[in-house]
Amino acid sequence: MKRSTVPWFRKTLVIILLVGISATTYARKGMWMPPLLKNQEAEIVAAGLDIPVDMLYNADGTGLNNAVVLFGSGCTAEVISPKGLLLTNHHCGYGTVQGLSSKEKDYFANGFWAKNNGEEIPCPGLSVTFIRKIENVSDRILTGLDDTLSEKARDSVIIIRIKNLEKGFKYTTGYDVTIKPYYYGNEYWAILTEKYTDIRLVGFPPNGIGSFGGDTDNWMWPRHTGDFSIFRIYAGPNNKPAAYSKDNQPYKTDRFLPVNIGGYTEGDFTMVYGFPGYTQQYITSYQLNQVYTIIDPIRIEARTILLDTWAKNMDKSRDVFLKYTSKHKRIANGWKKWQGEVRGLRLNNVPDKKADYEFRFQGWASMDETLPYADNLLSRIGAISLASDDAIRADEYAREVVMAVELIKQGGELDKMLRVFRTGRTGGMLSDSLKTLAKRWDGFYKNYDAATDKDVFVALMPLFFEKCADYVPALYKAQLNRQGNSYSKWADYVFTSTAADAAKLQGLASSVASSDSMAIVTDPAWLLYDAIEKMKAQRVEPILSNYREQMQYLNRLYMKAQMKLDKTTSFFPDANLTLRLTYGEVKGIDPDGPAGYSYQTILDEAIAKHNPAIEEFNIPEKLRQIHKEKDYGRWAVKGTVPVAFIATNHTTGGNSGSPVLNARGELIGLNFDRIWEGTMSDLYFDPSLCRNISVDIRYVLFIVEKYGGAGWLLDEMRLKGK
Repeated sequence: MKRSTVPWFRKTLVIILLVGISATTYARKGMWMPPLLKNQEAEIVAAGLDIPVDMLYNADGTGLNNAVVLFGSGCTAEVISPKGLLLTNHHCGYGTVQGLSSKEKDYFANGFWAKNNGEEIPCPGLSVTFIRKIENVSDRILTGLDDTLSEKARDSVIIIRIKNLEKGFKYTTGYDVTIKPYYYGNEYWAILTEKYTDIRLVGFPPNGIGSFGGDTDNWMWPRHTGDFSIFRIYAGPNNKPAAYSKDNQPYKTDRFLPVNIGGYTEGDFTMVYGFPGYTQQYITSYQLNQVYTIIDPIRIEARTILLDTWAKNMDKSRDVFLKYTSKHKRIANGWKKWQGEVRGLRLNNVPDKKADYEFRFQGWASMDETLPYADNLLSRIGAISLASDDAIRADEYAREVVMAVELIKQGGELDKMLRVFRTGRTGGMLSDSLKTLAKRWDGFYKNYDAATDKDVFVALMPLFFEKCADYVPALYKAQLNRQGNSYSKWADYVFTSTAADAAKLQGLASSVASSDSMAIVTDPAWLLYDAIEKMKAQRVEPILSNYREQMQYLNRLYMKAQMKLDKTTSFFPDANLTLRLTYGEVKGIDPDGPAGYSYQTILDEAIAKHNPAIEEFNIPEKLRQIHKEKDYGRWAVKGTVPVAFIATNHTTGGNSGSPVLNARGELIGLNFDRIWEGTMSDLYFDPSLCRNISVDIRYVLFIVEKYGGAGWLLDEMRLKGK
């Protein structure tokens, strides 16, 4: 297996530190906190790192942490030029680009490529956040708090301490500060950040490249998706964050990622640096089984119906397609991920592995006298988990079925209007308040089609009645009964009678009297929303609230006990959308057998999948022509162009757009997915089965230069390796 060369100046250090370390140390499991990388420098160097760990993170502004940003509120991006050029995934930029697109400027069909800075398009509402420093503040937050103190009592103290400490950091550093819990609240760390809000679109390949394979290939390997988009950060005076202005200039930085175009081979060391969102590596078998047997199956079942219904309407109308394409991708992403998660957990027999670990933990706890609460932790967790199963089931069906009907979900906005009526406001004050609320509906209706939503109602409501019969509100049964128990007639009634219509709402807000509140309390959409919310408030939420409070307490104690009693595991905190680094190696796989084993895909394979009759496999004619003429330029590798590759890095949602780095910290790819069975890594990571999928940086630059005609962007990058 190929490994990058260990730097000569640390060979001796590595030899000394590795004596006695078992092979299990090198398992690639882990989402490691950058400030703590120094603690495991020997392990990372042995795995292949070829630069000092201080280059990965430091607080003096020279670490690679200053080239990796939180993109929006849930993706990662990286700075790849001294002029603030940003690279992230196509699907991360999708929602922003949807807001910039129209029938006349259909960037999904045609793509977008700025030819100079003047053509870059402002992106209202988009921001990127730099991590300037991460500091352990556990002592200042947890001092004097006993482990077994109740969560309410503990939190009342912690909240005050966090608020005061955040103010102090802001005053002394000038940076925004967020203090977050780690290890289920056993540690607290301060994250010092700087947010830029003038972000502009620079390059965006059409869907036939950037979303190639669509939902069919999502979470699958092999992949042939050019999942990237390009933005730029703009700054105000002194290179600091500023609201959009035509006078702002591209962000200037000395810390950006060099781009390596020399490629990689199987076995090469890789790192992924980014913002993983949410994992549950340390939960018990009881909680795992709730995910495995209740939550995931319900979500898969409901979203299958929802997505099929949306797709039928999207296929009939380009207007509906444009309205629903971003929503469809978002919902489908989770739908397919959960299918892979269940499959991976089953293939790995993870529930039994969890139970085996708990047997060992119980043995450790019975022999330990320093943590008296550890003896009965698992039995307490089991009891509270089992008692909550029915409530969890009802909550999932209410969310995934009833609230999937957009009109019912928007009943929440009608409820806000009703609350304004109930404040007693009159005249102009009442009208102004209602106009403000009604204005919020503009964005909703921009991407809404009532006929499509009505079809969703008809398709999903029978599922709710069948699978959640004991929790169906009486009002739902009464409305359905009045319509002859016909779901179609019920939908006709709801959708034709509601005031949840843009014109009606604006009219209500413009000419209003106190008595007009009756238009809301008799509205079918509000009635359906109100009924499901009351059912949850009375029968579901009290159980779940107690469950969450108890599990927060018990999980904190269980986490602390694991970290103290388990001497065989290197613990990293679960993902919480904070900066992390994971490392592994380029390594192929084929879960179905060795015949299809691969670690890299190429353009020839993508072209072979072209199908103009299927939207997600329709490759643009220009790219097909480039392939036909073999006009690859400097991006040619063995007569084609590399497209994507896989590695054993431990990633999750939020890592979308994360830079994939080689041993020298140079950009070789852009993380965008995991393989299907490997999605279980949110709950259980197995390096023999889990893989992250990345678009090859050479394919990105090939598309930018040869397809997009935006070679000017490459001139501002630092290209290395070829």
